[in-house]
Amino acid sequence: MNVSAVTVVRCQLFLGFVTIAFHLWLVFSGLIPNLVSRPLHLALAMPWIFLWPAGQGDNSEHSLWFKLTGFCLCALGMFVCLGIALRHDALGDQYGFLNGDFQVALAGLILLVVLELARRAIGWPLPLVALAALAYAFFGSHIPGEFGFTAIPVNSLLGTLTIAEGGLWGKLTGISVNIIAVFVILGAVLNAGAAGSGFMNLATATGGRLRGGAAKVSVISSALFGSISGSASANVASTGAITIPAMNKLGYPRALSASVEAVASSGGQIMPPLMGAGAFVMVELTGIAYTDILMAALLPALLYFIVVWQGINAFSQRFDLKPVSADLIPPLKVVLFTAGFFAIPFTVLLLGMFAASLTPQYAASLAILAAAILLVTDEAFGFSLKAIRERLASACIQAGRQVAVIAAIIACASIIIGVLGLTGLGVKITSLILSGSGGHLWLALLLTAAACLLLGMEVPTTAAYVICISIAGPALIELGLEPLQAHLFVFWYALLSTITPPVCGAVFIAAGISSVNWLKVALFAMALGVGLYLIPVAMIVTPAILASKTAPLPAILVFLKSLAALWLLVNAIIAPHPWVRRLLQGIAGLAILFLPFSI
Repeated sequence: MNVSAVTVVRCQLFLGFVTIAFHLWLVFSGLIPNLVSRPLHLALAMPWIFLWPAGQGDNSEHSLWFKLTGFCLCALGMFVCLGIALRHDALGDQYGFLNGDFQVALAGLILLVVLELARRAIGWPLPLVALAALAYAFFGSHIPGEFGFTAIPVNSLLGTLTIAEGGLWGKLTGISVNIIAVFVILGAVLNAGAAGSGFMNLATATGGRLRGGAAKVSVISSALFGSISGSASANVASTGAITIPAMNKLGYPRALSASVEAVASSGGQIMPPLMGAGAFVMVELTGIAYTDILMAALLPALLYFIVVWQGINAFSQRFDLKPVSADLIPPLKVVLFTAGFFAIPFTVLLLGMFAASLTPQYAASLAILAAAILLVTDEAFGFSLKAIRERLASACIQAGRQVAVIAAIIACASIIIGVLGLTGLGVKITSLILSGSGGHLWLALLLTAAACLLLGMEVPTTAAYVICISIAGPALIELGLEPLQAHLFVFWYALLSTITPPVCGAVFIAAGISSVNWLKVALFAMALGVGLYLIPVAMIVTPAILASKTAPLPAILVFLKSLAALWLLVNAIIAPHPWVRRLLQGIAGLAILFLPFSI
């Protein structure tokens, strides 16, 4: 490693450490003004994306021009963010109205920086949507009819988006700063240690001996890891690097190996207690208690994974899939020891939230400290100062980079949410959905599902969920859905694009690891992941499945009804039965799924 590379790594370590310390300080220090914490959060993200881009395959992305513009944008963006944080009192007194051309220029600059930050982090789609929203805010007053509006003065428009809490520094960014970042740090610290080995050992010991055991190991490990990872694609890239080659070595069809990992990793996003931090976003948006959301989401998530499990059983019959070799099953002592690397932080987290009634971010901070202490050793119970330093360095760099990517996504999505509120566009689209559906709930749900699928293409799940629920949520609620029903429906369908062509991120990554055509993987994934398409429908047809906290008996009965329906459908799609039997099973499954229920 040359001198410049060493310097870069040291800078990354320092910034990663500052990122972790800053977000933990926010949790433990009490109330910090939003115009301080939120701009600093974004400022800490900028160097990771502008100066040290990850995963840029195109050589042009590493050109001198790319590096020079990255440095300039980073410096300018951090200057504006730090200026807002330092002058937050004076800016707050302006009530979202910019004074003078200099402030207007800086406001326009920070918006452009955020758009480019998101583009470099995740590509064009989300920044293009944000750019279209900004164009509408500036020029929409010239549109005749319902979608026109009274022109907003530039000083007020840009001021609301950049120095008030109606745009970049709004509620969505607050969720990123105060909650999501803390859980991302927890995931990074766990990954830097032996928690990954603990996940894999527990999964292998639990499912490895069964028919199709390697695939079931993938399901269990991805469900465990995916709940904390916050990204289906990140889940595939991490656990898939282990599980997909293991399945291929056992003779599984390569497309099936990749699809199992893609489907299981996507499911990790809906698995309580964390749901990839999505549960906490939902808490902030709905005002519903975390425990109520957790209990409502639990039975549908279990239903999803049981259906995937049954799908693997069906594929095992078709392809004669073997269990994991007995010599590869870890002994119980090893399983129990390595499981402690994730069980101890998880126990601290859950006890903090449920027994001590701490806030989620405070409990997560204690879990981070517990996970950091466990970095002193590894799965072999070895102690090495060099290894400890490497693990701590990995935790700092992973945390800094992952927080930065999420900050870029959230800041860009906040522009869209800000424009929706400023212009009334959200209300107008809601009205359009209501009129387009003719007041029919199912047509409105179909339009919402299509919007989730389209927006989810290349747009991360959290951003797709927040934007879709902001637009379609009020319409669905007005048509009779409970708020939690509407939010869970949209949250699940925001995941559709992870396995559904033409743009299916989890499938692309899994196909790359397995070296197989991605379209074959997508076809297998849609069959295995049929629950992702139908379980949200079950939430609407029989909402009792979401009432496990208040009405456990009806919830369990609906769960069993839905399980029977989906079991029949999975066998109709996958199992090697004569086509007449499969057709009858499919009809029976749909009939049971849509059967009304009351008790």
